[in-house]
Amino acid sequence: MSFATTAVPDREQLTLRIREALPQLSRQFEVIGQYVLHHADYLAGERIQDVARRCGVQPSAVVRFAKHFGLNGFLDLKLAFSDEPVSSPRRDYRSRVRPLLDVNATSSMACAEVAFTCMDAACAGVQALQRGIRAEDLRDAITTLAQADVLWIAGARRSFPVAAYLAYALQGLSKPVQLVSFTGAMHEGQLRGLRSRDAVIAISFAPYAEETLHALHVARSVGAPVVSITDDLHSPVAAEARISLVAPDSTPLGFRELTNAMTLAHSLFVALAFQLECQASESLNP
Repeated sequence: MSFATTAVPDREQLTLRIREALPQLSRQFEVIGQYVLHHADYLAGERIQDVARRCGVQPSAVVRFAKHFGLNGFLDLKLAFSDEPVSSPRRDYRSRVRPLLDVNATSSMACAEVAFTCMDAACAGVQALQRGIRAEDLRDAITTLAQADVLWIAGARRSFPVAAYLAYALQGLSKPVQLVSFTGAMHEGQLRGLRSRDAVIAISFAPYAEETLHALHVARSVGAPVVSITDDLHSPVAAEARISLVAPDSTPLGFRELTNAMTLAHSLFVALAFQLECQASESLNP
């Protein structure tokens, strides 16, 4: 069933339509629908070519998807989700904080309450992360990394703090570690050293950094396995990975935080250190 072409629906209406229609959609439309639902905050800032590539379809399929839901094309789809997208420059930090202000906002107690609200949200996010991660995925990721000759870590923009922390932590283990440098596009030359017996840890969240996606394409071309830390199993990062570990975004008070991703990265590092130590002990005491 398709919808008659009408005026551009509001975000809530269109979201409901797509969610209800998902079980009946074709495979192509289902993939596009999942992408739209999971990345609605960023859709207004994307090109049709970006959406098509990340969904693994042709741009014409994205247009047909929009028309299926009564829109005239991709522009209408963007307009429906254009109410203050997170990636828009209009939503700077000051504009995000301003709605929190009230008559008590100038007091130190109100500021403390804001801080505690963020802490509560972070704690709830980590609990949700723990419930959502599968033990078998963690085991597969740790095994893949333990078997690699060199660990390459790729994370640009908002993901860079997670990548930098992992590089710092992993350098204490008995494996060479390479933090991919995206400064001045030096990653293109650096990644020429990637080999099939290495492994890549790729960290990226919507809107996914093109630099990290380039590193994944290089890994695929040489046959190196990828362990991804991302926000959605339908993300282009997960599509290129052997194992994907999902750290869902949490946005307390309108600010995206990295608590889940940092917790997952730290847990992965400690588990890998334990695995390598077990292997070392076994080799010494066969």
